[in-house]
Formats: sequence, structure tokens, C-alpha cells
Amino acid sequence: MTLDATAIEQFQMVGQDLPHLLDTWVESQPDTPLLVWEPRDGTTRTWTYREFRDETRDIAAGLIDRGVQLGDRVLIHADNCPEMVLAWYACARIGAVGVTTNTRSVANEVAYFAEHSKAVGAITQPQFASLVSEAAPQLGWMVVTDDDSGETPSADLPAGTQTWADLHGDGTTVPERAADPMLPVGVMFTSGTTSRPKAVVHTHANAIWTSRIGPRNIDLQPGDTYLIYLPFFHVNAQTWSMWSVLGVGGTVVLQPKFSSSRFWEVVERHSVTHISLIPFVFKALGGQPVPEHTIRVGVFGLVMPMLEGWLNLRVLPAYGMTETVIHAIHAPLHHPFPDRTMGWPTPGYEAMVVDPDSGTACGPEEVGELWMRGTRGIQLFLEYLDNAEANEKAFTEDGWFRTGDMVKVDDAGRFFYQERDKDLLKVGGENVSARQVEETCREVGGIGDIAVVGRTHDMLDQVPVAFIIKGADAPDDEASHGQSIIDHCAAQLADFKVPRAVHFVDEFPRATLDKVAKNKLRDLADELLGDGDQG
Repeated sequence: MTLDATAIEQFQMVGQDLPHLLDTWVESQPDTPLLVWEPRDGTTRTWTYREFRDETRDIAAGLIDRGVQLGDRVLIHADNCPEMVLAWYACARIGAVGVTTNTRSVANEVAYFAEHSKAVGAITQPQFASLVSEAAPQLGWMVVTDDDSGETPSADLPAGTQTWADLHGDGTTVPERAADPMLPVGVMFTSGTTSRPKAVVHTHANAIWTSRIGPRNIDLQPGDTYLIYLPFFHVNAQTWSMWSVLGVGGTVVLQPKFSSSRFWEVVERHSVTHISLIPFVFKALGGQPVPEHTIRVGVFGLVMPMLEGWLNLRVLPAYGMTETVIHAIHAPLHHPFPDRTMGWPTPGYEAMVVDPDSGTACGPEEVGELWMRGTRGIQLFLEYLDNAEANEKAFTEDGWFRTGDMVKVDDAGRFFYQERDKDLLKVGGENVSARQVEETCREVGGIGDIAVVGRTHDMLDQVPVAFIIKGADAPDDEASHGQSIIDHCAAQLADFKVPRAVHFVDEFPRATLDKVAKNKLRDLADELLGDGDQG
């Protein structure tokens, strides 16, 4: 008899889901802090494991009173705040699905989120209440928090909204639900840089998998504290951080957003041991002295000895995306790795580097697309919600997920990130690495930050264009500086890789997690055609 491989994987999660995991910790350590809220004014509030469980039960009762049932989806549109976390776990308690959405979205995007997810109701903040009400009038109900992530609200509320207190019912009346590990638990929308955002479905089994694997990847131990300042509607905070903490019974300190002025104060106050690092964070901290601190690990995308020496902590590389749920590639804690490597595939995942045109495997030092494989709904996300075309495009017939990220491996099997395929320029049929051009430009000096994108060209399809934020040592003459950059590239790169124009800007447009919105820069490059263009 041969057992189905997927059935075997799912059997490892039998009887387990997020409520079961939370209840297990309540039984063993009810008074340990789970969630600590650190708003801007410093009025800290703490929920122990028992208090968190009890309040999510009360909210679950309120959701049931509003007709929310197993499998229903609830829109949660809010900046970081304890209410959005409590509401999300209340949905999980009754088998509903929390749909967390980017608060920088405009009305038509919110309308799409609500319509595509078929949300039955919404939980939001005063600052977004009118937006949600106007964008999604079909919602059956809308609950609004008392404040805006600790700030006094300034906006008037639409008629018919309900208060946060209204949502709380009698938690003792919430019926017990048999654990179904493969039941959807959350929906996150991708950034949608090239098309309509796709709705990524995570399951309870995804959460259990993350709670087991995440702590091992980042040396998270019982008693540790993870500081979350990245948005909870993003996978880094919601799964990498929170679900990893639940795997060891640790503590989450939640802030509305990153605060450079309060960073070290909050770290000291709560003996923080883990943080997530993105470029914005260490740039914001760059002008401050680094005190003695308790942070043991900073989770970042690459091995970075320079960051370790400066911040006096261990930088652990961890690659993943919303679709891989947790770090699918990482560098083990006690193994040496060269600078800027991503590490090795995490046990439980399979990885391949594939030529995206031919579908054949790449050899060492050959750049190709990263493909990942695991069980959908456990190691990988379950599906893109109601999007058969996207699911078919994302997965091969034998289960490989096409990440869209370009990587290479060295002769020791260590992975190195190159760039996303959508950032690969096609110049007259030649592939051009935007990263290579950017690094060559930096050799000139006077560059604070740089982004190279493709400008539309009638003959060549695209040509490279550089957008630059000047550094402190930049010369005053921008035209001369730009020409020196072009001349240097002409001396170092093939002619089709040389930027046709250099544009100086004060800042870059940004997407989620402070990533440069290169799609907007591409549009700007087309608008600026002729302004400094070299042909």
C-alpha cells in the first residue's frame, strides 16, 4: 500500500491549529506576557497568555453575534494596534478568516480587497472608517476602534458604525470547534506591482509549521521577546514574528510603526532579544550611538558582517515571501557563511535554480529563477483566493512554486540573491542586471542611494536609466556628476548596460516595507524622456 504524500504531511498536524496552540500555552504559563502594546506616548499595556485568550474569546462571541460563521472572511484594515491582533485571533478561534490589508491603499483598492475576499464585515480605525464605508458599502457591519493606534482620532465616524466595546460578547458561550489544520486562517494581498494584488491564503497548518520552524531558524527561545514595528498586514510581522513567538511561548512587543527616537528606549524597557531588519531601520539608526543592549538577533535577508559589527548583534539571513509563509532559505546559526549569502534551503523545503525560459536547472554561478517546493497549506501557502489563472501560472505540474526571484548558487550550494525577474532589464534582446549597473554607478561616489530602471525605448524595448539621491560628498554640479557616472559605466560595462540618463531626486517612491517602488520610477523615467537623456 502506498500512502499519499500530501496526506502524510497533513497527518503531522492532526488535532492542531492556532487556538489549540494558544490554549496549550495558557495551560502551562497563563501569566507570561504574550502581547505588549507600546504606543507613541509610552502608555504600555500588557496581555498575558490567559488575558489574550480570554479577550479573543469575547471578541469571537461578538463576531458570532454578527453572524460570522466558519469560513467567513472579515476585513481588518488598520495600522498596528492591539485591536487588529486580537480581532485576527478571534476570527481564528471560530474558524473565520482575518483579511489584513495595506492601510496606504486608496478607495478603489480597498473596494477590491473587500469584494474579492467577499468580506462579511470590517474592523478598522477612525482614520480609515469613512474610506472603508464608502469603498465597501456592501459590508454587513463595521466596528471602529476607540483611537488611531494610540492617537486621539480627528475624523468623524460614518453613521451606523459600532464601537470596539460593542464587539465584545460573552466568551464562555463560544462553542468549541474541532481543530482542522488545513482550514484557511488568514488572507494577505501581495503588493501588486505588476497587476491586481493576489490574495494569498494561509492555513492553520501554515501557522503550526511556522511555529515549529521559525524559532529554529532565528534562535528564538522561551523567554525571548520580539519587537514588532513592521506592519501587521505584512508576512514579516504576522507570521515570521508572531507565529515564531507562539512556537516558544515568548513575548511580542508591538509598536504602531518604527520609531528611531524610541527604539533603544523600548529595547531596554522590555529586554528585546529579536528584531527584523530592513534598510530603512538601520538607515534611521545610523546617526545614533549604539548602547549596550539585549538584542541577540536581527533577522535580515543576507549575511552582513558589517551590520553585526555596527549594531553588536547577530544578523541571521532569512529569505521568504508571503507565499512561503516562513524563512524558506536561511543560514544556520552556528555555521560560517560568506558575506551577502542567503544561506541554504530550510529543512522541509526543496529549492532549485531554474532557467525561466527553458525550464532546465542552472549550474553553479548561473543566475536563474528560484523555484521552491513543499506541501501547499503547510510549507507553502494554500492558494491564491479565487484566482485559478494565477495559481496555474505560479505552480508547475509537479508542484514547484515559481518565486519570481533571481538567484544563483556557488559550488557549495549557498544561495545568493540577484534580483526579481521584473527588475531584469531587456535591452535589445540582452538581459541587463539593474543591480550590476547600480553597483557600478556607486563606484563613482557621491551617491546616497540609487535605483536603476528600464525606460521604454522604441527600438530596444528598454534602456537603463538611473535615479539617484545625492550623498553628503556629492558635487554641486548635477550635470557634471551625472555625466561622470555615465562615463564611468561606459568604461566598466558593455554599451547596452550604460545608463542613458541620470536623474537626481530627493526621495524614492516607496512600497510595502520601504521597498523602492520601481514601477513608479519606470513611469517617471518615461515622463522625463529627454531630460538629460543620452539617446
